Amino acid sequence: MRAAHEAAGLAEPADAVAHTEATRFLTVEARLLDLGRYRDWLGLLHHDVRYRVPVRVTAMRGQQGDLLGGMDHFDEDHYSLAKRVERLVGQHAWTEDPPSRTRRFVTNTWVSASTGGDGAWDVVSYLLLFRSRLDVRAPDLLSAERADVLVRTPDGLRLKSRLVTVDEAVLRTQNLAVFL
Repeated sequence: MRAAHEAAGLAEPADAVAHTEATRFLTVEARLLDLGRYRDWLGLLHHDVRYRVPVRVTAMRGQQGDLLGGMDHFDEDHYSLAKRVERLVGQHAWTEDPPSRTRRFVTNTWVSASTGGDGAWDVVSYLLLFRSRLDVRAPDLLSAERADVLVRTPDGLRLKSRLVTVDEAVLRTQNLAVFL
């Protein structure tokens, strides 16, 4: 089975307990975000978190990469994420007033031991975000792959890094004021 994982570009999977725990973490995270409980969501983040959503480009077959180096929709740390949360729960989030109605569908979760060897888990998942804004626009659908690193702390699992690769090169959403 190891050869099949390697051929598919997948690391050896973690055990069922680790998979269940990581999946539960992602499910709780999605629920908190969908309920607009951003401060609680912030509590799931490691103090050294890095949260990136790079810009995607369409590359011809054989070209190197499809992510635009040095250009991100988001490249944030704990401080900047906390500032975004405070804006969202305060009176200054004009792009989210009234708030979006969202549903995050997290699937195809793959959990493996982190290559860093520090007991962390590498977690790959697929995200489908349904977002409804106001009553006059068609809802948005945004599909992405997320590559996360989860670490165990005395307070439980925490998100240490997230790389979100959106499946579209041109985002069709009016703005990207929500967390992915």
